[in-house]
Amino acid sequence: MDTEQIRSVLTSEIHTTQLAELDENELASVLIIIYGKDPFVIMTEKAKTLKVHAGEIAFPGGKWCAKDKDLLETAIRETKEELRLEVSKEQVVGKLDSVITLNSKYKITPFIAILDTVPSLIANSEVESILHIPLISFLNTMAEDNLPEHRSIKEMYTFTFEKHNVWGASARMLKQINTLLSKKNLL
Repeated sequence: MDTEQIRSVLTSEIHTTQLAELDENELASVLIIIYGKDPFVIMTEKAKTLKVHAGEIAFPGGKWCAKDKDLLETAIRETKEELRLEVSKEQVVGKLDSVITLNSKYKITPFIAILDTVPSLIANSEVESILHIPLISFLNTMAEDNLPEHRSIKEMYTFTFEKHNVWGASARMLKQINTLLSKKNLL
């Protein structure tokens, strides 16, 4: 499978959430960056010094703040801060359904950007390491997450890459991609 097939499946209209539609959850957004002919996805290992989500594997992104016009702008700004990667709105092809974190009560909107290549990335202090993960083999590692402390909602999944275990909100985003590609017989 190549990036163009993935683009055709994951491209969708991007409706930004009305920020007036706030509930008890904090708003956040992430950028799922897929790149290369044999597609890779970029994830980060969060710094162990962070107050929330320390050491977890996640997509670049973060909390919405008032200076951001919308959640897409948040995802692009946070990606630039965390990885020194400039992504334009034109490179963002779609959006997945929002997910809510288990403990920190963030409502995260995932946006998908497809790039031909990425330059060398430089992590900021929030990022322990940057992971370039082969997308298709990664999606095929999906399993149910049976850890009791993770089972407070119905559907929980895990994905594995080398020694890294991806679970929670990031895994539910990956599950959406897995489902969309599987429906088109691309996995």
